[in-house]
Amino acid sequence: MSMAKAENGPPHLAFDRVEVYYSALVAGLKGVSLSIERGEFVFLCGQTGSGKSTLLKLITREVRETKGQVSLLGRDLGQLPDREIPYLRRQMGIVPQDYGLLPNKKVWENVAYAMRAVDRSKREVRAKVPQILEQVNIMHRADAFPYELSGGEQQRVAIARALINDPPLLIADEPTGNLDPTHSAEIMALLSRLNEQGTTIIVATHDIPIVQRLQQRVVELEFGTIVGDTAAGETWSPNISSAEYTTFEEKETDYQFDGEEFEIYLEEPSPEAAAEETGEPTHEEETPRA
Repeated sequence: MSMAKAENGPPHLAFDRVEVYYSALVAGLKGVSLSIERGEFVFLCGQTGSGKSTLLKLITREVRETKGQVSLLGRDLGQLPDREIPYLRRQMGIVPQDYGLLPNKKVWENVAYAMRAVDRSKREVRAKVPQILEQVNIMHRADAFPYELSGGEQQRVAIARALINDPPLLIADEPTGNLDPTHSAEIMALLSRLNEQGTTIIVATHDIPIVQRLQQRVVELEFGTIVGDTAAGETWSPNISSAEYTTFEEKETDYQFDGEEFEIYLEEPSPEAAAEETGEPTHEEETPRA
């Protein structure tokens, strides 16, 4: 379970009647109010387009709210000058969905490069990199390149990079989305250990079995609004049909063809691919209106 909530001080994150509009007709979030305490472990669940990624991007200031207020430890992020955004992001660990590793750098170099990018000295890098790799159980692959790693190992390196500043907050967007059930369980066990050490963890995911197994707090979104908030320790059931969520079994299916295995991913075509088939023009995504 998550650590006990902090008794004093503001919550780690607070969303007060937040709305995000990407255009006059397209809303990312609608009237979201949410408080996340320091030391909590929170899953954000919902089908594609429900608002999970928009909510995460508000925290990292990749997106700005159209209305309402987002606060980090009591500070209104809407008042944050653009020049301070890099420093804001150094207060959190961000684990991207696509790992984000440098393909021509070894595991230890990927972590070292991230540390040098935030002005850590060579002495600090030499001391810290082995500690971080041990922390995420990937030290034995320190000299491997990303293409030599399994999906689970690459995800561990991505988490290692997110830990370079000992962040009090870690945000992970679909950290098990590309992994099989065994590696998914390993990654979630790692995030749980970090949470037990005091890190606030926020995970956006479709992975219903993992969420139900861990029994942490679950905030469910649908069409940009919160439709459920299940406390840690309680069994969560999705408000929509579980068939509408993407699980590993639904996403990946093996087929046999002329004696050779190949994989079919059951995903919706991109707008560009759909336009090629229908002959309809595509429209670039608009940024939110301030």
